[in-house]
Amino acid sequence: MTDWAFDKAVAKRGYAWWYVDALSDDGRHGITVIAFIGTVFSPWYALARMAEGGTGGDPQDHCCLNVALYGAPRRWAMTDRRRGALRRGPDFLQIGPSGLEWDGNALTIRIEEVTAPFPSRLRGVVRVVPRAVSTRRFVLDSDGRHHWQPIAARSRVEVALESPALRWSGPAYFDTNEGTAPLEQDFREWDWCRAPMERETAILYNAQRRDGTAQSLALRVTDDGRVEDVEPPPERRMKRTLWRIARPTRSEGAAEVVRTLVDAPFYSRSEIRTRLLGQDATAVHESLSLDRFRSPAMFAMLPFRVPRPLR
Repeated sequence: MTDWAFDKAVAKRGYAWWYVDALSDDGRHGITVIAFIGTVFSPWYALARMAEGGTGGDPQDHCCLNVALYGAPRRWAMTDRRRGALRRGPDFLQIGPSGLEWDGNALTIRIEEVTAPFPSRLRGVVRVVPRAVSTRRFVLDSDGRHHWQPIAARSRVEVALESPALRWSGPAYFDTNEGTAPLEQDFREWDWCRAPMERETAILYNAQRRDGTAQSLALRVTDDGRVEDVEPPPERRMKRTLWRIARPTRSEGAAEVVRTLVDAPFYSRSEIRTRLLGQDATAVHESLSLDRFRSPAMFAMLPFRVPRPLR
């Protein structure tokens, strides 16, 4: 697992994250878990990067486990923690009381968090079992500062939470991103989606770079972990969020929002219906406006959703 080991070096002002999302087989529930070193959407990390004449920012002093539950009940936790909360090795990552561990066959995530903005316990275990692990990596920007790897696009998840009491299983996805510069430095916006199907998974990754160039990835991932390029489908536009965030995507037919999972001032995550690889599919879709994130108004709003302990 050298390409995505949890003890990889993270550059000053940079970041690394490991991302898991899943929807339940019955369609009632969903979860996203993101482990960050250098919490890219933390107002505290953004302010730290402004220090030292704009060259500050220790990613290890801003780490977190972001957990979001969808359906009923809904929960959100994203506590930005200091470097004393971080322990890691090639196959484990501990952030405060929560942690991730890879045993060669499955990723086990032990969650022990407090929700925001209204405090409650979020506790339990999420186990992700890949059908295969992919090794292909992608450069997302023109200068080679940002990389993405779909580690296990075809996985199964078992969710067993104690608080709130909740158990379910379903198709899951696992990837990682890393970079040596802030996202907002090199990107204006991006959208992404993954659509699991019976024998393959489609992934789309579209980025509008700050230098005026763009990238559009369209991929097919098979059960043996092969990641193959396919022709990007035509561009589609879906209904904007309540915060007026655009939700562009690509689809071989109509694409529409089934439900909005996260509606934030600069970011959305949605469940959509789309058509990819010649098949109708339910997909998880994300849309990110980094111009919105750069706004000073965000720094006043985000601490309510991203608290930071005093020690």
